[in-house]
Amino acid sequence: MTETARAGTTVAEVTAELAALEDPKTRAVNERHGDDHGVNLGRLRAIAKRLKTRQDLAEGLWATGDSAARLLALLICRPKAFGRDEMDAMLREARTPKVHDWLVNYVVRKSPHAEELRVTWFADPDPVVASAGWALTTERVAKRPDGLDLAGLLDNVEAEMKDAPPRLQWAMNHCLAQIGIEHPEHRARAIAIGERLEVLKDYPTSPGCTSPFAPVWIDEMVRRRAES
Repeated sequence: MTETARAGTTVAEVTAELAALEDPKTRAVNERHGDDHGVNLGRLRAIAKRLKTRQDLAEGLWATGDSAARLLALLICRPKAFGRDEMDAMLREARTPKVHDWLVNYVVRKSPHAEELRVTWFADPDPVVASAGWALTTERVAKRPDGLDLAGLLDNVEAEMKDAPPRLQWAMNHCLAQIGIEHPEHRARAIAIGERLEVLKDYPTSPGCTSPFAPVWIDEMVRRRAES
């Protein structure tokens, strides 16, 4: 990151505004999910809407290391302004789930370096980094599957998902479900893998929400599409 705006009053003003929005109850809820900030995301998005795109400010906010500031940075940055190595370093710094997810979804996916990073991260020995590679792969499964070895991905899921660390397991399970939803020729095998591994089978699901258990997820999404 550059030094631009790192020590400037604008960064100080914004971080002070975020600090004033800190709510202990929100922090307690977030901490149960592995996050470490107490700012309501609706209010954070309202600040981003007011600030609009500000790459210099985004870089300064990211450099603070504060999770709320980093989330705001990801909303006001220009994704194409980051280099490949810069995004790789940012991901390895983004250890809380929300910052990690927003970085992948709001920045990396919009970058011209997304495919290169997908391949690099997919094979990374760090399971948190690898989960980003799987998340980018899941997007390709749904939108740009040409060139992907879907059968090979199912092989990986079958061999590794059961014992994978939580974030990586979640990302692999999403990919498994997406393959079953989007690709009828692989649907029976995807469902069979999910049934055999039973990953997230007992995950608590609120009324009206779809279970993340892959066989249920696949069946429900296919049913909805058939009825639409």
